[in-house]
Amino acid sequence: MTPISFILRALLACMLLCLATARAAVYDAELPAGLLHGPDLCAHAACADVLPQATRFSQRMGSPQYVQGFGKGPDGAERLQGYVFLSTDVVDIPAYSGKPVVTLIGMDTRGIITGVRVLKHSEPILLAGIPESALLDFIRQYVGRRGDARLEIGHGGDGSAGLDAISGATVTAIAENQVISRSAYEIGRQVGIFRQDARPPARFTAIDETLGWRKLVDEGSVMRLLVAAADVGADPANGPWLDLYFGYLNVPAVGKSLLGDDGYRRLMADLGPNDHALFVIGTGQTSFKGSGFVRGGIYDRIQVRQDAQTFTFRDTDYLNLYRLQPPDTPAYGESGIFIVRSANFNPAWPWTLQLLANQRGADGVKSFAHFDAQYWVPARYLEGGHPQVVQARPAWQAIWLERWPQIALFVALLAATAALYSQRDRLVRASNRKHKPWISRPRTLLWLCSVAFFGFWLKAQPSVTQVMTWLHSLLHQWKWELFLSDPFIFLFWWFIIITVLLWGRGLFCGWLCPFGSLQQLMLKLGAAVGLKRWQRLLPKALHDKLRWVKYGVFFVLIGVSLFSMERAEHLAEIEPFKSTFLVGVWNRTWPFWLFVGGILGLSLFSERPYCKYLCPLGAGLALPGRFRLFGLKRKAECTSCHACAAGCGSHAIDAHGRIDQMECMLCLDCMVMYYDDHACPPLVKERKARAARGQALTRIGSDGYFVPLDSLRASLRERKDAP
Repeated sequence: MTPISFILRALLACMLLCLATARAAVYDAELPAGLLHGPDLCAHAACADVLPQATRFSQRMGSPQYVQGFGKGPDGAERLQGYVFLSTDVVDIPAYSGKPVVTLIGMDTRGIITGVRVLKHSEPILLAGIPESALLDFIRQYVGRRGDARLEIGHGGDGSAGLDAISGATVTAIAENQVISRSAYEIGRQVGIFRQDARPPARFTAIDETLGWRKLVDEGSVMRLLVAAADVGADPANGPWLDLYFGYLNVPAVGKSLLGDDGYRRLMADLGPNDHALFVIGTGQTSFKGSGFVRGGIYDRIQVRQDAQTFTFRDTDYLNLYRLQPPDTPAYGESGIFIVRSANFNPAWPWTLQLLANQRGADGVKSFAHFDAQYWVPARYLEGGHPQVVQARPAWQAIWLERWPQIALFVALLAATAALYSQRDRLVRASNRKHKPWISRPRTLLWLCSVAFFGFWLKAQPSVTQVMTWLHSLLHQWKWELFLSDPFIFLFWWFIIITVLLWGRGLFCGWLCPFGSLQQLMLKLGAAVGLKRWQRLLPKALHDKLRWVKYGVFFVLIGVSLFSMERAEHLAEIEPFKSTFLVGVWNRTWPFWLFVGGILGLSLFSERPYCKYLCPLGAGLALPGRFRLFGLKRKAECTSCHACAAGCGSHAIDAHGRIDQMECMLCLDCMVMYYDDHACPPLVKERKARAARGQALTRIGSDGYFVPLDSLRASLRERKDAP
């Protein structure tokens, strides 16, 4: 057994020890069904922890649901002390894992948040990369603040209060901030603590015209909500899961165009002063009314949301809709009119129709999802037009705007790398085997930028956990907002996807991966401090066996994730990225010190050991890299000449001279030799033969050979004979 292979085995043992210690209590929590859906929330949750002044709690009430907490007042009599609510009863906001952070929140009768407790999360970064104490420290910032306060991650401004983020987990912090803030505000509004500024009622114009279906759709009076079968795991062969059209009927021109004059008058006569009629028609594999509706219950598949308020429908809020008047109305399978009965609903402001669904992923696991379409009465039907509406900027947009200087520099470095590599033919021609500054110097600079700027500063280290997250998003519900919330990882992955398909995995893995770059710099450091004489590669035969380990790790992680994403995220700790860049090994326990230190120590003596043998991300990128558009050049003599293979630090050239693009790091050393007439044996032989015959040396063509003299003479004659 070679010393390097012994160290590799020791690293594997250390990695297994890391996995054994990387456990998280909240991550592992199994929440009982009664806590999530039962009437007695506080029988399953420690409500007194978040509302300590209460000693007795009611059952769930309201919509969205909450519980009341009662305790003794100064006079000894029992009084209402505040409210406790579960975040998943109020909002549906996924964190970076694509799943919500289940949070229990307490708020007193003045609207002051009295306690916050995370019951369960699925964040891989909080599983192994960052201690859960960081999350607990983050949520403590909310205690004592008003539920209607504008709380923003980072520095406050424009009337908002700043919160310290979770270092290395900004996306998780942003999602949890929305969960706590929106939950507290919505419950506060429902119980009357917080009040929204009064909005003037909608006043409709006197427009009186009959419109066809196409005109109604074009002007926005009728909107569409299409849910494809694939979005919920249904069979696409049976058509869309649901294809809905909907609109607001109180507007005279719209209501008369759809229902006719008599139908519109009858509908308006049945409505109260604060009633609003919406029509819905649809086709598809299921009913938009829901399969579990019973008399006296609510329609569980359709609801309306305006601002933070949600409006549901009971059987008394439903009217039959037998037909629509426009002759060009599309065919539909079911129809209905739903009545929003609330003075808090204002049609002059935009609102959203939400379709609720249980979707089944390819792995058979069910999850809850909602599909939305926004509606706003066209401005021409409102006196004064649309009111000025300041809609909150999505969190991901705020992040992009706040960090645009770093994003611009990040994109510039990615573009410069791609541009530099695209000129590789010129760079290698200007180099030789012993002197290649046009390659070595820019690449060393990129390694330094990658480690310092990409890794430690931006914490932009792509990971196999992101691959698993994307896979599960495709199987369940894809949300762009989830991935846009980290601009650097988002942009890095687009760069990776494009360059892998163009040139293979080597441009990212060999030039820009922060941890790969750190290993390469350690190798250079080893040479600089006098260790070069001991720097070795594993024997090619042993390398060819060990290189398959990373592919096994990749497929194990993907396979396990299909059954348990939580377990897969535990196993993904085989990546040392979080310990190195996101958290720092000094913040972790000793097994992680040994694991990361062992890899970097081994990198002093051998080139990129982790990349070659353990990295599941590299394995995942190598597979699509087989279908790259542009590979490295080869000559006929390469099948028997081993000059390039002898110097390949990646062991990516086999005995037949073929380059394994799945393993190649695009160091370009073989391409330098390809054009070097003092290093490439076929060129050396031709150069010496021409010198012996006294013949001139011509330039080397793109095929890697000297341009034939006959071809050159013919070209010169053609130029001479040209008029």
